[in-house]
Amino acid sequence: MGGAQFLLEGALVLLLGATLFHAIRLERALGVLKRDRAVLEGLVTGFNDSTRQAEEGVAHLTAATEGAGRAIARQIELAQRLRDDLTFLTERGERLAERLETGVRASRMAADQAAMAGQQPSFGLHAVPAEFVAEAEPAAGARLRSEAERDLQRALRAAR
Repeated sequence: MGGAQFLLEGALVLLLGATLFHAIRLERALGVLKRDRAVLEGLVTGFNDSTRQAEEGVAHLTAATEGAGRAIARQIELAQRLRDDLTFLTERGERLAERLETGVRASRMAADQAAMAGQQPSFGLHAVPAEFVAEAEPAAGARLRSEAERDLQRALRAAR
């Protein structure tokens, strides 16, 4: 048994040497993994910080857009009110212009008829339509008038 035992011990030494070689290789690989794990943890921490900052930025951006949306809504509401006021004033101005044009035409026709009849033309209030005169006369507690309306009233009073 001397030779067989020696052969078995030799094989055992070879197997232990191979095991030692693989253990050293495995320990080095585990060391690399530990170093890489520390780097990976640093990367994950940095990624978490970046994610948190991005979420805070999104929250700030959302708050800013909501504030801007409210401001725009107020501006739109104000613009719509102004548009309605301008539409009202434009329609009213057109009605007044039509009435003035009617009054001017009536005055011209009266002047032409008077000239044809050989009379001195009269530009009194009788040539202006009655509804125009009634609207142009100041009412008790009337609201403030625009400068054009006041000029028109002065002209109508002077023509009486």
